[in-house]
Amino acid sequence: MRPDVTLYGHWICPFVTRVEFALRQRGIDHDVVDVPPSAVRPTDFVLPREFVAHSPRLEIPMVRVGDEYLADSIPILLWLEEVRSEPSLLPDDRDERTEVIERLHWLDRHLMRPTGAVYYGTDPQRVERAADELARGFGELDQYLGDRDWLAGDEVTLAEAIVVSIYVRLDSLRPLGFTHPLPAGVAAHRRRCEDLASWSAVAWPDERHAEFVARFLKHRELAQRA
Repeated sequence: MRPDVTLYGHWICPFVTRVEFALRQRGIDHDVVDVPPSAVRPTDFVLPREFVAHSPRLEIPMVRVGDEYLADSIPILLWLEEVRSEPSLLPDDRDERTEVIERLHWLDRHLMRPTGAVYYGTDPQRVERAADELARGFGELDQYLGDRDWLAGDEVTLAEAIVVSIYVRLDSLRPLGFTHPLPAGVAAHRRRCEDLASWSAVAWPDERHAEFVARFLKHRELAQRA
C-alpha cells in the first residue's frame, strides 16, 4: 500500500534534508519523489503534475499527507507535527515548544544563511565573510549548548533537523572556504547526531561530497569568467 506521506525533493537541498531527517527520526513511513532544485534541475526534467499544482514557487521541499500538500521546510516540519502527532519532535510543555520553534528560526538565520553564502559565493572576500559569520554562529551555538546533549531539552527535537542539514554538508564546505574549526561542544553535538539511526538516511557518501564540491567550484569558475 502506498504510504500516506510523500516527500518531493532532492539530496542536494538542505531544506529537503531537514524534512527527511524529521520523517526518519519520527519513524513516519513515506515515499520520496526525486525533484531537483531549480538551480540544478535539467532543462528536460518534467516536473510532477501535483508538484506544479501545489508548490507555489516550484521549489522543494514539498510534502503530501493524504490529499493535502505543503511547501517550505519549517512550515512543513510544524505541519507534520499537527497531522502526525506521535511520535513528536516537539516537547509537550508549552514553554519548551516555544523554545524549540524559536531555535528553529535562529538556526535558519545564523547558521543556514551563511552556510549557503559559503558554497554559493563567487567572490573570495564575500565567501570569507560568510565563513566568518558561520563560525560566529557556531560559537554562539556552542555557548547555547553548554553542557546539554541536545539543542532544546533532553531529547532530539526539530531543532536538530535544522542543524543536521548543515552537519551533513560540513565536510564539503571545507574545500569551498569554511576552514574554521568547530567548537568542542558543537563537534560533540555533531557526533551525537551522527549516532542517531536517522543520520544514515541523510548522510552523504564520498561521491555526493565530491559532486557537491565540483558543482560549486564550477559555479565559481563560470562566474569569474562572466
